[in-house]
Amino acid sequence: MSFPIKTCVVCSEEFELRPGKPGFANRCPACSEPESDESAAQDRVADRELNDARRSTIRDMLYRKES
Repeated sequence: MSFPIKTCVVCSEEFELRPGKPGFANRCPACSEPESDESAAQDRVADRELNDARRSTIRDMLYRKES
């Protein structure tokens, strides 16, 4: 019995869908690997800085004195 051949939605490579394969069923094993903790931490820091800038801009727009 052979395993079904699928095409990865990320990199478009073909792979065998085996039972117990970690990750998503429509992604190859290389694309299914979880992101490293370091890159996820950098994304959170960048998001936090961006959100702080958004908040300050909205606060300035809402509460600035119009003269």
